[in-house]
Amino acid sequence: MNHHFRPLRDRVLLKRLEVEEKTPAGIIIPDTAKEKPVEAEVLAVGPGAPAESGKVRPLELQVGDRVLFGKWSGTEVIIDGEDRLIMKESDILGVIEDGVRVSAKAVR
Repeated sequence: MNHHFRPLRDRVLLKRLEVEEKTPAGIIIPDTAKEKPVEAEVLAVGPGAPAESGKVRPLELQVGDRVLFGKWSGTEVIIDGEDRLIMKESDILGVIEDGVRVSAKAVR
C-alpha cells in the first residue's frame, strides 16, 4: 500500500479495524450504539525517537501489525479521503497476535 504520509519520530499511522455488526447472539448493533473500535492496523511508522545517547531508537511496531490502543488515544485525520489515526508508539497498548479476539472495557 503506497501512502503519501510519513510519520515523524515515534509516531505511527493507523487504520481502524471495523467492529462486529452484531453480537455473538445475533443481535444487530445500530450505528448509534457502536463504540469506536480500539483495534487498528499499522500503515506507516516513523524512524524513531532520539535516545539520551543521541542515537535514534527504532520503533518496535512494523507496517501490517494489528494493535490495541486506548479508546481516546491519537489524533483523527483524513488522508486521501480515508479516516486515519496518528499516535505515538507509547500510546499503543500492544500487538494483537494471530487469532486473538480483543474487546476493551473501561474499568471504573
